[in-house]
Amino acid sequence: METWDTICARRNVRTYRDTPVRTADLDRILEAGRRAPSASNRQPWDFVVTTDRSTMEALSTLWRGGRHLASAAAVVVLTLREPTEERYRTLDQFDLGQAAMAMQLAAVDRGIGSGHSAVGDQEAARRILSIPDEWICAYMLAFGYPADRLLAPIRRPNRRPLEEVVHRGRW
Repeated sequence: METWDTICARRNVRTYRDTPVRTADLDRILEAGRRAPSASNRQPWDFVVTTDRSTMEALSTLWRGGRHLASAAAVVVLTLREPTEERYRTLDQFDLGQAAMAMQLAAVDRGIGSGHSAVGDQEAARRILSIPDEWICAYMLAFGYPADRLLAPIRRPNRRPLEEVVHRGRW
């Protein structure tokens, strides 16, 4: 898929077919996250990936908007070490957002959908995945083949018009 088509085809997928994601495709998605830009090349992240159904079901309970994780083919939990300085908190979150988007776009390129979720219960997330106490479970990404329709560029996205969003020169 062309880059622009991939960007235009990416959407939140919340229902998945009961088809596993090939290991090579999952590795490509994770590699995209690893290659994401990072402030001062700090790469503050670690990713925990699971394809275990019971683990994904447990993760789906950590945030009320995360129920779709239970039916995904794979879930990637994006984690950060608790920052040593407050200034890193914003940088690390931005870096993690870039890693998440890189993974989601790599998934679309393979026909794999994704849906994100926050993490409401840090202690439970750490317990479920054996994550050290000094790490934050920032986001969860579900991956799988969409159950409703294939991924294709969305011609009329439900987005505010460009003229309303962009302010040229000044507000």
